[in-house]
Amino acid sequence: MRPRKPAPLHRRLVWWLLGYLGLISLAVFSVGNYVHEHAEHSAWRALLNSELDSIVNHIEHEPHYRWQDSDTLRLFKVDGSASTPAVLAGLHPGLHDGVVINDRASAVMVRDTERQGRLALVLDINDFHELEEFATRWVMLAGVVMILVTVVMASFGVGRLVRPLRSLAARIDVLKPGVPGQRVEVDPRGSSELYVIADAVNDYLARNEQFVERERVFVSTASHELRTPIAVITGAAELALEQPGLPERARQQIQRVHRTAQGVEQLIQLLLVLAREPARLLALGERIALDELVPDIIEDHRHLMGDKDLRITVDGLAHVAIVAPPAVVQAAIGNLLRNAIENSGRGTIHIAVSERAVVTLQDPGHGMTPEEIAAVYARLARGHRNEQSGIGLELIAKLCEHLGWALQIETCQPRGTRVILDMSASLPGGGEAALT
Repeated sequence: MRPRKPAPLHRRLVWWLLGYLGLISLAVFSVGNYVHEHAEHSAWRALLNSELDSIVNHIEHEPHYRWQDSDTLRLFKVDGSASTPAVLAGLHPGLHDGVVINDRASAVMVRDTERQGRLALVLDINDFHELEEFATRWVMLAGVVMILVTVVMASFGVGRLVRPLRSLAARIDVLKPGVPGQRVEVDPRGSSELYVIADAVNDYLARNEQFVERERVFVSTASHELRTPIAVITGAAELALEQPGLPERARQQIQRVHRTAQGVEQLIQLLLVLAREPARLLALGERIALDELVPDIIEDHRHLMGDKDLRITVDGLAHVAIVAPPAVVQAAIGNLLRNAIENSGRGTIHIAVSERAVVTLQDPGHGMTPEEIAAVYARLARGHRNEQSGIGLELIAKLCEHLGWALQIETCQPRGTRVILDMSASLPGGGEAALT
């Protein structure tokens, strides 16, 4: 399953700008509201204190003075009388904003005096609050309109800004592996950074073409120049072995030369397979019956046991066929068997082939700890080779990666190692999907 693609750059920039404008607007609105409320309280406090000072001074120094309420300013003596609004009785001395009296918003200044007792000067600010709410709604509407206009303009501007980058990305996206002469061009409106990127990509494409050409020449040359002398050596060894009266010691040496030549030929075949693209391996694939091939591989490797007290037992041999290069299959299973023989001194090597083309080899060797197995996988992931293991697990792991196979190593109890080679990707009908 392919990972989900991230959002385009211009969309991410617009969303970032929208979020930034939202935070800035919220901060400005919050600070403005705080300053407004603070200034409003200061204005009400100064106005009501000044008016209440004047009223108290007139009452104390002018015996005949009588306060007259206006439409917006009223004076109450908080003494529990029926004419005093009940809400004023619960107010402590000081300024109170937003008190509702007779369904009208009011600012109230409460003060305790020596002669008059507790007085409450009430200022009707209902009309002011309505005007304030009207102004707030328009300010918020203007802010929203400003954000929308800014986003639209930013979207248009960012779109024009990143259009050369999108054009360059589209040209890079259509590049096809193996097609010579491909180059990317930058939109004339692009920035200098895009030209740097394009030059780097073009330089990489040119060097990759050179590398592919060198690889093609090497594979073509190696396929002929390396196989021809090996074939000559193998043929000469076979003719020598057919000679009558050949001394036993010389026969053993010629057989060793013959086996070594076959091994080198097999190694060359595997290396050439790894040099090919996985899709091209389909042309080399043949139908192989594993139940017929595995016994032949076992017989070809029995000489490696020498005088060891070892036995090879086939626990299960399902009738299954795969489509793959024969030399690759033979080399993969053969090298796993070779490793099992070389790492075992005595006991039984168990081999099984399942109906899903899974080959299992279990050796009676000393086994591998989980740490050693983890080190093997880490070495395989880094592509490092163990020089003491010949072709070894490293090359087999590369073949598995190339062909869509799976290689698994497990520790057996009380001793030994189990190697599982899953070749189900090469089952008829499934190999092509695994290689593409």
